[in-house]
Amino acid sequence: MKLKINITALLFFITISVFAQNTYVFLGSYNRDKSAEAIQVYQLDTVNGKLKKFTSAKNVINPSYLTVSPNGKYIYACTDTKTPNAGSISSFEFNTENKTLTFLNSQRSGGENPVYVTVHKSGKWIANANYTEGSVSVFPILENGKIDSIAQNFQYTDGSTHKERQTRSHVHSAVFSPQCDYLFLPDLGADKIRCYRFDATQKKPLIATENPFTKTDLEAGPRHFTFHPNQKFGYCIEEMAGQISVYKYDNGVLNKIQRIATHSDKIKEGFESSDIHISPDGKFLYATNRGKENNIAIFTIDENGMLKNIGYKSTLGKHPRVFAIDESGKFLVASNVNTGNVVVFKRNLKTGLLKKVGKEVKMENVSCVQIKKI
Repeated sequence: MKLKINITALLFFITISVFAQNTYVFLGSYNRDKSAEAIQVYQLDTVNGKLKKFTSAKNVINPSYLTVSPNGKYIYACTDTKTPNAGSISSFEFNTENKTLTFLNSQRSGGENPVYVTVHKSGKWIANANYTEGSVSVFPILENGKIDSIAQNFQYTDGSTHKERQTRSHVHSAVFSPQCDYLFLPDLGADKIRCYRFDATQKKPLIATENPFTKTDLEAGPRHFTFHPNQKFGYCIEEMAGQISVYKYDNGVLNKIQRIATHSDKIKEGFESSDIHISPDGKFLYATNRGKENNIAIFTIDENGMLKNIGYKSTLGKHPRVFAIDESGKFLVASNVNTGNVVVFKRNLKTGLLKKVGKEVKMENVSCVQIKKI
């Protein structure tokens, strides 16, 4: 009887251990050196939060932002970021059996300094935001994961009121709506969240709408955007103002219902708010502050979509540009550019608070983290 129980326990342990190893953490960087491991992949143990090196890719410059295809087979990266007169979007094939990350191809990004790339839920399209020249580009994805030639590119010239940072458009992200039928473009330079209808069946999927943009507060500097899992609300983090604007969402239209600070009352100016994500259960929102604070602001989300700040957690490094939450909602992983460290936090599913777990990973100029269960 005892032997039977032990065997059952062992099989359960083995099953849990195998299951815990199929979640992967993808790291991008400002490597500025083709000989460096510009993209690194780790396995995330979803039992204890430990990271284990899995594979990497070299021979690419500044893959500053990454995204993973819906099926987990392909990685798309903003490459040649912060490189004068350059900018590209590159594709890689990710093979878990061979433990390889293989370069497939790249295309010019349609503007200098690409900073964000996202994949349509069909896996057949990607869209990217180009910061310096203020533009958005859309590319078809071929059956083998390679990026086809550019289908559309729209550039903007309008700016806003800040004399140094808003002389022209600076599109900072490209975010699909929950149903992937609209594409939203937070424009830091113009204080606008631009919007297009997206028809994945067309050769040119971006279609102008009756509401081409939502105007934000002046000198807000909208940066990243996320939707609530219930699809009723949208949240935009404003880099320059250090605020989050909350919107009620309906069929491509945003109506603001709240604006709340990401930073503590101690900070009065020089905000550098960066990334924003919501827990899978829709109960908590997290946002990063760089510069003077280097922390994660934690908010509860009410049923009406409104936010309430419940605290802050240091990212244990400097300049947390991008972070991610795993699909189980148990872990949050933050990347600190200036200190080159990646930190795993365990989420308290009831309180939303964070606690550091495991050992930090070091990666010079790490700028992005994405997590995917495959």
